[in-house]
Amino acid sequence: MTYIAEGGLSRDLSDLELDELLAQGLARAGADAAPSGPVLILPPDGTRFHSRAGYLTDLACRELGSRVGAIMPALGTHIVMTREELRKMFHKSPQDKFISHDWRNDVVELGRLEADWVAQVSENAVHYDWPVQVNKALRDGGFSLILSIGQVVPHEVVGMANHAKNIFVGTGGKEAIDKSHFVGASYGMERMMGRIDTPVRAMFDEGMRRFSPLLPPILWVLTVVSPRTDLEASGAGKPRGSLAVRGLYIGFGRECFEAAAKLAQELNVDILEEPITKAVVYLESSEFRTTWLGNKAIYRTRMALADAGELLILAPGLERFGEDYGNDRLIRKYGYRPAKVIQEKVGKEPELAGGLSAAAHLIHGSSEGRFRVRYCPGPGLSRREIESVGYEWGDLKEALARYDVDTLGLGWNTLPDGERIFYVPNPALGLWAEKKRFFTSAGG
Repeated sequence: MTYIAEGGLSRDLSDLELDELLAQGLARAGADAAPSGPVLILPPDGTRFHSRAGYLTDLACRELGSRVGAIMPALGTHIVMTREELRKMFHKSPQDKFISHDWRNDVVELGRLEADWVAQVSENAVHYDWPVQVNKALRDGGFSLILSIGQVVPHEVVGMANHAKNIFVGTGGKEAIDKSHFVGASYGMERMMGRIDTPVRAMFDEGMRRFSPLLPPILWVLTVVSPRTDLEASGAGKPRGSLAVRGLYIGFGRECFEAAAKLAQELNVDILEEPITKAVVYLESSEFRTTWLGNKAIYRTRMALADAGELLILAPGLERFGEDYGNDRLIRKYGYRPAKVIQEKVGKEPELAGGLSAAAHLIHGSSEGRFRVRYCPGPGLSRREIESVGYEWGDLKEALARYDVDTLGLGWNTLPDGERIFYVPNPALGLWAEKKRFFTSAGG
């Protein structure tokens, strides 16, 4: 059941419109299917700061009032948000309602998908079962409704982010996250990025089909966001590169996700007629402090990069590799290597076999030897550390002097000396792919 489906390629939903639409959606859902009682709100964490989920969470708290039982950012494997970060993203939400998800300790298992089923849906990419796990508060917290808020955008693990991923990864446990991530890496990231139906999405959907009766009803609130054109920004009195909410979809079930995902495919997947010889990607300090997140610069551009091309990543806020210290250690030990190398090590090294999400991340973060990756970190990571995991190092000060992120525009730019680059100011907002590679990677 979809209650709100407002979206379009040129829509630019104002705060007032978002306010009115969310209020309408909550009212209709409450009248139809949501019983009275406490509500658990599941927004994204700060890595989806630009999703407008913070604003929508604030609005939901206002509308629900005393019914807000708890707010749990869907961290997955990410670092727990600080109080300062929570206040920055959720300005008007009650701070005493926030609880944190611990993917290693705070989970319960709802059931398992059989190994034969997973092997079939993944085209024999893996041969293991999959546990359907959630934070124990979802099942045992006494909530009458779960309000899952987030952005639909291309994603390296599942194809298009959000919906059931917000539950089974955002509040999932180590085994579930490890195994689902490795399914995607083994099946092939290029075969999944920007697609709605993928093996990992099928796993999440089947988990919902079989086991969602064990949870409270889940009401989905999904946004689609993209940068305004220069003309749009000027007309709206907004800065260049500012973001517009192009769609808001609210409802129970999968239908609202499908509608949001189709719009996101049109807005957030940029199909290029020619490959990129040199891409420059900027990682904002407050959002990207690890390569675990910052490697979206690789995931989201690698189908666009030419063979023997170069990806230059400007990462002033980089502090370490993994969000989780256990994963950070595995990244430092094994490095970003081609899929074949990591898969062989998984078969031989028990600690890597026991950390499949890290193994998947190492595969995703490799260029497979096809193009150069040059990281330009701030003072948080040394040249030795960057090179030890398989990347080239670049001087950040020199790179910023040459590539002025305040004047570059999203897409193709030609510098005064004639160098032509493709600039991406935030890789989390989309997917860039050369036309031939994008379509051939999925078989047509």
